[in-house]
Amino acid sequence: MRPAALRGALLGCLYLALLCLGGADKRLRDNHEWKKLIMVQHWPETVCEEIQNDCRDPPDYWTIHGLWPDKSEGCNRSWPFNLEEIKVLIFNYISTADSSHRLSSSPPGLTAGNGLWGGMMKRPLQDMLKMKAYWPDVIHSFPNRSRFWKHEWEKHGTCAAQVDALNSQKKYFGRSLELYRELDLNSVLLKLGIKPSINYYQVADFKDALARVYGVIPKIQCLPPSQDEEVQTVGQIELCLTKQDQQLQNCTEPGEQPSPKQEAWLADGDAESRGLRVCEDGPVFYPPPKKIKH
Repeated sequence: MRPAALRGALLGCLYLALLCLGGADKRLRDNHEWKKLIMVQHWPETVCEEIQNDCRDPPDYWTIHGLWPDKSEGCNRSWPFNLEEIKVLIFNYISTADSSHRLSSSPPGLTAGNGLWGGMMKRPLQDMLKMKAYWPDVIHSFPNRSRFWKHEWEKHGTCAAQVDALNSQKKYFGRSLELYRELDLNSVLLKLGIKPSINYYQVADFKDALARVYGVIPKIQCLPPSQDEEVQTVGQIELCLTKQDQQLQNCTEPGEQPSPKQEAWLADGDAESRGLRVCEDGPVFYPPPKKIKH
């Protein structure tokens, strides 16, 4: 083959290779594109029931499950979780003395001093950044409880990092804690008279109350009834946010079908979860905590 022809063949092969790489890169980007964030909070008592785990003193208030991009997972496997990056956010639970003054279903550090504890939310943000209290792993007793955070970062945080405000582990977990404080779900439910009870609510009670306060349509997940149960059990509440500035928006747009089943946080080897699903219209159980802390 003549030199000119050989050069042409090589250039042609190089061009085809670049086209293939470009196509693969586009497919990779497309697989990780997402449009909105979902602030997910779960009710610990239901979490324990969902995985049939006798949790050790689960919190008696709504806690963070995660901050999730809506259609993307595991975007950067080369960006592992590093506990050192978020140590500034980690504080121990409040002391037993403080907890004795807490209202039922209120996060630690928020007391009944101003009627409902929502007024205490005016405390400086740094006082609120308590990872172990607001983002606990309620079903495992790992020494530093960081395995749940590792799971959330690697599955969801690496995708959320497309946004500047979330592009580090400190930013991702810190912003999640800020949203937990700003949305103040525990206080909202209490003020609307929706408290854990042995009496049933209607799913519409939750939907209408939350829509009235937040001005958007939330998504509410329930644990389907087992054979010896009468009704579904509320387990998770999702509030959706715009991608860039994290402003509230509807979780379900016209014509969009919500995903029926929701993930459960399970460690390797754990029992199969019964699985949360979008609540069906009708009665729902909001279970009171089985154990009261003193």
